[in-house]
Amino acid sequence: MKISLVYISLSGNTASFIKRLSTFLQERHENVEIEQVDIKDMVKEERPFYAMSQPFVAFLPTYLEGGNGLDNGDVEILTNDLGDFIAFEENYKRCFGIVGSGNRNFNNQYCLTAKQYAERFGFPVLDTFELRGLNEDVKRIGLKIEELYGM
Repeated sequence: MKISLVYISLSGNTASFIKRLSTFLQERHENVEIEQVDIKDMVKEERPFYAMSQPFVAFLPTYLEGGNGLDNGDVEILTNDLGDFIAFEENYKRCFGIVGSGNRNFNNQYCLTAKQYAERFGFPVLDTFELRGLNEDVKRIGLKIEELYGM
């Protein structure tokens, strides 16, 4: 079985979470293949976007421009390439949902970008975690992914 995790990581927090999540899933299922699609690398290497051939889960950190997340400060910056990939060739139709990450110190802005993607594309926010995520976040989200893939 193949599990696809599509993400963008700017500071390394989301990449660290994806690595630990992949290890968690592979330790529990020896026959599982984890496809990690790093959008930042695709853009940096100028590789073209492509249509996903199977369902996937998206992971998105929150980077917003200023404000408080309520009446201002909800403009996404730096992570737009993930949205472009999800929109490309209707990839959003194969997306189970999105997992957001952020810093709880930002109150209403915490994982706001993931909520905006869910509204924009019509899929759910599956879960959230703070910064690099804790081991219990990895386990909780890993179990949700297993359920989504019918494992």
